[in-house]
Order: sequence, then C-alpha cells, then structure tokens
Amino acid sequence: MYAKILVPLDGSEHAIKALRVAASLARAGASTLHLMTVAEYPPDNVGLFVGGSADPFSEEEREQMAQAMRDKARKVIDQARSLVDLDGLDVKESVSQGRPAEQIKEQAETIGADVIVMGSRGLGNVRGMIFGSVSHKVSHIAGCGVITVT
Repeated sequence: MYAKILVPLDGSEHAIKALRVAASLARAGASTLHLMTVAEYPPDNVGLFVGGSADPFSEEEREQMAQAMRDKARKVIDQARSLVDLDGLDVKESVSQGRPAEQIKEQAETIGADVIVMGSRGLGNVRGMIFGSVSHKVSHIAGCGVITVT
C-alpha cells in the first residue's frame, strides 16, 4: 500500500483526525509514519503592530524568536502523540522552519513519501479562507498523493 506516510501536524483537531487515519493506514500496510510540523519564520519587525519601535530585530533576537517557534512546534508533535495511539508503529519526527506548504512538499520529497495525510483546515481557518488553505496548496504542489481529512 504506502511505505512512507507523511503527516503534517499543526495542533488542530483536523490534524489529529488525519493522524488517526494515517495510523490506520500504517497499521494496514506496515508503513513508516513521518510526523512533521512547521514553525514559520519570525517576522523582521512587529514593533509597530504591538505599539513598539519601528527598529528591526537584531539577529540575536530573531534567532531567539525562531528557536521559541521551533520549540512550540515540537510540542505540537508531542501533543499529537499523546492523543493518538501509535504503539507498534515505526514513527519518525521532524520540525522544520519556513512556509508550511513548501516545507511539507520538501519533506515529502526528502523522505520519498508515497502519500501525505493532512487535515483540511488547520489553526489558521480565517487566514485559510482568505489566502487558501495549506492543504489546498499542498494538493497542488506535492509530487505524491495527498489525502485530506475533514
């Protein structure tokens, strides 16, 4: 069936549902599950938006913010693992940083994924309605099959 299944996680209920589906597929086909999450890049400057200075962040401040975002992303995987029974499955994990759709596509290519199983709507529902959902973008750019779970 599928040897390698990529499951992008964002902490949403749809992502948890997708992980449950992926776990069932993995059990049926003795597949490897590749769990991933994406921490977006910190902005160059949010000072004006939060009432602060217009001065850009220093490189050190940006790296501290980036690390905090990666740490938060790591917790998304930990939370998902606590909510879905993955016992007996071969599970690998990764955290990347960048634009979610592009990072998911890149990870699928890197691991040679046969299929990506992901939620139809993540935590950015309003943003997704305006700019297009990550799952929609991935379905158009991925070089493998994409199963979208609602």
